[in-house]
Amino acid sequence: MRIIAKYIIKQFIATMVFSLFAMCIIFVIVNLLESLDDFMDQHASFMVIVKYYIFFLPEILKLLTPISILLGALFTFGRLSTNNEITAMKSGGLSLYKLMFPLAVLTLFLSFFQIYFNGWLVQEANHVKLDIEQKYLHKYNSNGPIYNLYFRDNPLRNVVMQYYDATSKTGNTVWIEDFSSEIKPRLIKRIEAKTIRWDSVKNKWELLGVIDRSYSPFGIITKTLDTAYTTLKITHSEIVELKRSVDEMNFDEFRNYIELLKQGGKDVRRLMITYYSGYAFPFANFIVIIFAVPFASVRKKGGIAIQIGAAMVVVFLYLLFTEISKNIGYASNIHPIITGWSANILFLIAGIFTIFKTRT
Repeated sequence: MRIIAKYIIKQFIATMVFSLFAMCIIFVIVNLLESLDDFMDQHASFMVIVKYYIFFLPEILKLLTPISILLGALFTFGRLSTNNEITAMKSGGLSLYKLMFPLAVLTLFLSFFQIYFNGWLVQEANHVKLDIEQKYLHKYNSNGPIYNLYFRDNPLRNVVMQYYDATSKTGNTVWIEDFSSEIKPRLIKRIEAKTIRWDSVKNKWELLGVIDRSYSPFGIITKTLDTAYTTLKITHSEIVELKRSVDEMNFDEFRNYIELLKQGGKDVRRLMITYYSGYAFPFANFIVIIFAVPFASVRKKGGIAIQIGAAMVVVFLYLLFTEISKNIGYASNIHPIITGWSANILFLIAGIFTIFKTRT
C-alpha cells in the first residue's frame, strides 16, 4: 500500500503543479493584455511590470490552487482508470477509500497551510502590488482623504469628522458628543471644532477653533477656545487602518479592523462573513478531492472529458452557492460563522454521499 500511495501522490503532484503553472501563465497573460496600456502610459519599466506580477502571483495561486487540485486528481485517477490500474488495485484488495486516503490527507494538510498562505503571505504581497497599482495604474490610494468619518469612541461618546487627511494628520469640521447613559441617552456635552490635528509628541488630538457646549437642566454653558486637547480612544494610526484595503490586511489585522468598526457603531456583518469565509475557502482543496476521485475512478462513456465536465460543474455550483449563501447571510440573522462555512458543510455532505454511491 505504501508503494501505491507514493505512486498516486507522485502522479497527482506532477499533474497538479503542471496544471497550476499553466493556468498561472494564462492568467498573467490575460491580465497583462488588459493592463499593458496603463503601464505604458505611465512609462513603467520592464522590471516594474515583472515585479508587479511576481507580487500578484500569491493572489493568483490562492484562487487557482483548488482548480489545479481538481484537475490533478481527475487526470491522475482518470489515467489509472483508463489503464485498468484501479481495477487491478481493487482486485488486490484495495478499496477506493484506501486509494483516495493519501490524497485526502495531503490536501487536508495543504488546506491548513493555505490558511496561513491566504491569511498572511498573500496580504504581504498585496501590499507591494497595491503600491505599484497606486503609482502606475491609479487603482488605489491608501494615503488619501477620508470623508464623513463617524465612529463611537465609547458607549457614551460619538465623534463625527467631515474630512480627514491621513498625510497631514489633520481633519476639519469635527463634532464630539457625550451622552448621559446608554438606556436613556441625553446629550450632556457637545464640542465643535473647525480643525482637529494629531499631536505625535503628546499622543493626543489637538482641537482648533473650539466651541464647547455643556447641557444641564439649568441651561447651556458655552465656551469658546482657540486651542484645546482631547483624548479619544481612536488614534491616527487606527484612522489610517480604516483607509487601508482589506486585501492588504492579514487575518489578525482584518479581525482588529472589524472590531474597530464595530466599536464605532458600524454594521460589520458583511465583513464578519468575509472573515470566516477566508478561513473556509482553503478547505475547498479537500472537498474537490472527495468529488474528483469518485468521478474519475469509474470509467464512463466519453472518457476523461465527461469526468472533467461533471467535476467542473460541481466546482461552479460550489462557488455559486458560496456567493448565494453570503447574500442569504447578509439579509438574515444566521450567524456569520455558519454562513461562511455553509458551502463547505453542504458540499462535504454531498461529497461523502457521492463516495458511498460509488462502487469501491
